[in-house]
Amino acid sequence: MPEKKSKYDTDPLDPDFVRRTEEALGRTSEVSDETQPLRRDPAAEAQTRRFDDEMSDSYPSMFIPPAYAPPRQQQPFTTFGAGANQPPAQVQPPPPGPSSPYQPSAAPSSRPVARLGIPENIANLLPYIPFYIGLVASLIELAIVPRGETRTRFHAAQGLALHIAIVAGSLLFSIVGGIAGSGLGGTLFKVAAFVFLIVSMLRVWQGKPHHIAPLDEGTRWLNEHISPMK
Repeated sequence: MPEKKSKYDTDPLDPDFVRRTEEALGRTSEVSDETQPLRRDPAAEAQTRRFDDEMSDSYPSMFIPPAYAPPRQQQPFTTFGAGANQPPAQVQPPPPGPSSPYQPSAAPSSRPVARLGIPENIANLLPYIPFYIGLVASLIELAIVPRGETRTRFHAAQGLALHIAIVAGSLLFSIVGGIAGSGLGGTLFKVAAFVFLIVSMLRVWQGKPHHIAPLDEGTRWLNEHISPMK
């Protein structure tokens, strides 16, 4: 009696195995041929964009150097406008007048001072002579020298203010020495004042700037209120 075989029997020794396999493959191919591919709607698809193009428009790349722009050439400025061959205009300082009584860079001059008749370098140092000689010389120069002689009047007013300050300091130290019973402070002050006057004379004689800042107000007041005789 032959053995009954089921449909799940896949014994390769079965003579009908090849036939059944070919029939099964034929039915699969027929089903696959009837299958149609999935179609996409072209309108639903967005247009493909390049991401690198968008980045190049909004953000510059660090690997690409910027375009070189040549520097702008500026023309020299003059009072008449810009020109290629025109040098810049030089502004000349105003001449000295009564408002600028002293020129620090001015060299000592030996020209005679108006109404005084002595050289300027000597007239400028007379107000700094010690022992009250400079005080009298300062008064004479302020009363005689015209205001056009700015340097001479400046040194005369400053020398007079300096002598007034020395006299006031000497009186103060004399009072303090009388109370304390010692005149050492007054003696030291007079020696220091004498040395300062000698140094002032030398600086003015050499044409160096000699400006005593604490005496500015007194110097200006004396120069303005002591007018020269006409």
